[in-house]
Amino acid sequence: MKAAKAATTDEAATKAKAGTTDEAATKAKAGTTDEAATTATKAKAGTKSKAAATKAEAGTKSKAAATTAKAAPPRKAPKAESHLAMVRRARRINRELAEIYPYAHPELDFRNPFELLVATVLSAQTTDLRVNQTTPALFAAYPTPEDMAAAVPEEMEEIIRPTGFFRAKTKSLLGLSAALRDEFGGEVPGRLEDLVKLPGVGRKTANVVLGNAFGVPGITVDTHFGRLVRRWKWTDEEDPVKVEAVVAGIFPKSEWTMLSHRVVFHGRRICHARKPACGACPIAPLCPSYGEGETDPEKARKLLKYEMGGYPGQRLSPPADYPGKPAPALGAG
Repeated sequence: MKAAKAATTDEAATKAKAGTTDEAATKAKAGTTDEAATTATKAKAGTKSKAAATKAEAGTKSKAAATTAKAAPPRKAPKAESHLAMVRRARRINRELAEIYPYAHPELDFRNPFELLVATVLSAQTTDLRVNQTTPALFAAYPTPEDMAAAVPEEMEEIIRPTGFFRAKTKSLLGLSAALRDEFGGEVPGRLEDLVKLPGVGRKTANVVLGNAFGVPGITVDTHFGRLVRRWKWTDEEDPVKVEAVVAGIFPKSEWTMLSHRVVFHGRRICHARKPACGACPIAPLCPSYGEGETDPEKARKLLKYEMGGYPGQRLSPPADYPGKPAPALGAG
């Protein structure tokens, strides 16, 4: 009887213990589940919060961008210059250049039409200075077309060698001298159509001779003239004949010769090919290409040449009103 009671008691205790253990396990499991759920909820809430923050930030940036765009409207492209406005600007540039270079002149030394013709032919592919240093000896040996036509080619070549391309130039000088002697009575003709028939003479050379030896207006389109009129947007033509035609339509005929001298003077002294002295240019406000060269005034002034920079000019015998120093003779420095 006692044994049965003990067994019953043990069974009850075992059941109670098991029940307690199951309850604890159930509670633990429930607790774990609740904790996981809570964590998941927090994570989900965090994700939503982060997304909301990102969206808010994006909205702020978008609003700021819109404000910036509203505050700084796009710049309008500059209005194209009309032909009439260009002509007025071009003529004003010519007037300004006339004040800057009242002494502008051909930079070749000559005493008569024949010497100017010969000097202009020699000036191809070299400087006027080098020609001026060479022609005194040339004209001392051959003062007239008749004398030059009878020259020994090798002797002439030695005299004009410093100007470069001396063989081709000798051939041209002998040919044009013979033509002057045989066809024009030893005189240089005063008509364009006659001049361009001479060996080595084109429109540029003919216009130089006509404008400066005969007083016939002409536009001289050399490398300096062509470069500057394109920088000033008078034309975009490259062909010298077309450039001459365009510029002739902008200015009255009476201005052609002096316009040529002024533009060439400016190109040689300030508006250089490689590095124009923009910061020292008196006509900079009228130039649509301002800024292609040095704009700092001090640095630009160091780029000025000839009388503008305090240096000798190109002529050994310049006009009386030339403000600069004469060029040195050949071999004098």
